[in-house]
Amino acid sequence: MAARAIAIWGILGVLALLARALLRLTPIAIESIEQGMTGVEWSIWGSWVVFNAWAEGYRGFQKRFSPRVVARAFHLGANPRLLHVLFAPAFCMSLFHARRRSLVVSWTMLAAIVVLVIFVRRIPQPWRGIIDAGVVVGLAWGTVATVVLFLRGLAGRAVAPPSDLP
Repeated sequence: MAARAIAIWGILGVLALLARALLRLTPIAIESIEQGMTGVEWSIWGSWVVFNAWAEGYRGFQKRFSPRVVARAFHLGANPRLLHVLFAPAFCMSLFHARRRSLVVSWTMLAAIVVLVIFVRRIPQPWRGIIDAGVVVGLAWGTVATVVLFLRGLAGRAVAPPSDLP
């Protein structure tokens, strides 16, 4: 029971971060639609949303991030250490106690996301809304992928062991 609770804590922390981003970006994406866009802007919007669904949602989240997060959550539940459990969401996202390559990738991605957020905030509508619409689709896909994989694990389906532990 404790193992499940620890894994749930790790996953809920990650999902909370994703949900926060979704809640902040969705209104901005909707605002660009409500303000109206030209035919060219709609074409770019549609292309960007489809691209992000594939690149961010499917390839980034479903194939890479979500399986790693879920595997690390279950691993942490089975092998708890106090600091790892306290910081379970960060552990699940490979921000510590991971192989060097995974640490570099995780921290680089985090830094890149922060820089992109700062940059995109300065872009006027409808372009910011177009960018955020694609990101919202990718984040939503990733959230669903993480939940589905975690629920499968809780139901007893095998979860591959994390491959990025030191």
